[in-house]
Amino acid sequence: QVQLVEFGGGLVQTGGSLRLSCAASGNIFSVRTMAWYRQAPGKQRDLVATITSAGSTNYAASVKGRFTISRDNAKNTVYLQMNGLKPEDTAVYYCNADVVTVVGGASYYWGQGTQVTVSS
Repeated sequence: QVQLVEFGGGLVQTGGSLRLSCAASGNIFSVRTMAWYRQAPGKQRDLVATITSAGSTNYAASVKGRFTISRDNAKNTVYLQMNGLKPEDTAVYYCNADVVTVVGGASYYWGQGTQVTVSS
């Protein structure tokens, strides 16, 4: 079993900042690529950012220059620093991880989601 637990969501004014974190635990051998997604009501779940185990990153065009994804491999934790928040960033944010377990094989796991609301 692998669990991903998210923290850091909340309410913030336009232009404000938040930092999300997501920690993986359980029968983990290694964590490969980690990512953040977001989903607004009535919309699909969209990719926000990814980071490989080596630290290479990619971002959706809508968040480039404002969001930064990072990770702490010793803690099996991924972070999303969000600056210059806009109302259109309002969504439930989900972390995702590609995990190799101690019993072998690899699977994707999802966090429980955390609400980010940006007021105008």
